[in-house]
Amino acid sequence: MISTEIEKEKCILIGVITRQQSREQVDEYLEELAFLAETAGAVCVRCFTQTLDHPDSRTFVGTGKIEEIHGFVRDQEIDMIIFDDELAPSQLRNLERIFNEEEKKKVKILDRSNLILDIFASRARTSHARTQVELAQYEYLLPRLTRMWSHLERQKGGIGMRGPGEQEIETDRRIVRDRIALLKKQLEIIDKQKVTQRSNRGDMVRVALVGYTNVGKSTLMSMLSKSDVFAENKLFATLDTTVRKVVLNNLPFLLTDTVGFIRKLPHQLIESFKSTLDETRESDLLIHVVDISHPQFEDHYRVVNETLQEIGSGDKPTIVVFNKIDAFTYTPKPADDLSEATTINWSLDDWRKTWMARLEGQNVLFISAIRKDGMDQLRSILYKRVRNIHMERYPYTPTPYWDESQWEEAEDRASEKE
Repeated sequence: MISTEIEKEKCILIGVITRQQSREQVDEYLEELAFLAETAGAVCVRCFTQTLDHPDSRTFVGTGKIEEIHGFVRDQEIDMIIFDDELAPSQLRNLERIFNEEEKKKVKILDRSNLILDIFASRARTSHARTQVELAQYEYLLPRLTRMWSHLERQKGGIGMRGPGEQEIETDRRIVRDRIALLKKQLEIIDKQKVTQRSNRGDMVRVALVGYTNVGKSTLMSMLSKSDVFAENKLFATLDTTVRKVVLNNLPFLLTDTVGFIRKLPHQLIESFKSTLDETRESDLLIHVVDISHPQFEDHYRVVNETLQEIGSGDKPTIVVFNKIDAFTYTPKPADDLSEATTINWSLDDWRKTWMARLEGQNVLFISAIRKDGMDQLRSILYKRVRNIHMERYPYTPTPYWDESQWEEAEDRASEKE
């Protein structure tokens, strides 16, 4: 029987430890980069790091490290080299010349931005998402054109074929610029359609799920809306904005699942996904989902808040939901252990006493969307916040709601389940 399984490409990852990035940070970034590579369909063989004051302007890392990497690539038959930071066009050209000048097998040189764009391209499902990703790819590609096409390598000669012509790189740039202009026009049309769609939804209260990529937003969306929303344990499983109507105790509102954020997100993506981010900007309430089981969840929480500030949504009312408490590793400290407590030896009760549980002006919950722990409390708080927004918007319209005793009974039942 013939195997149809495609052999995964082997890659290595490269990061630089600088004054701005400690070794611990770089190790965590490379771990995330390895997850990105796995999502794209590659397998990570090894990580290389070097301590420098700043990345080398020619080759990102020093000459000695380049020679070490070159030898490893040749011996292990590596298909791809991925750098954790964005490479300048000159760095990309120099690295491609070094690794591919004398080798029969060409090695692909990628940076973090290029890898993320590739994942977005493979995950895009609708024409809207595909157009957004294609625009971001072309804007990333334009300053990095280095004979990437071969359509003018063998121009025909003969009578009538000798003209001033133009160099291949100039032709390529013109083609890319024309394509970018066309894609921008298409996105303008799509943006107008999206505005019309949002206006047709009326004045219903809008709630948006935001958070770092792969924190469980789509799973939570399925639980709240009781609908089948695609979810997968990979980065950027959701690119297209999904909107569902949710009804809590006869009170309807719209719930939106948005694309996840990530550190060092290419600015081309933020620009091209403007209409998708508009769903977040126009929402009345945010549910900020955080993966509490991740070792760097505090950094993820900060990155999302910074991104929300960049798109003008940092001051919106927010419910902070710490998800995946079922995957949280709890190792109790022995009684005679005097060392400092860490995130792996805190219990859930300890988390409820931390700064996270006392965020000013925000409701904070600890849940498990998979096991449905804490979901009743989330629905209770979400209902109250949506009801308050609804009553402010329609002060003279009677709104069906439970009285306080009914909600207290529901919260007591939720506490007993936990």
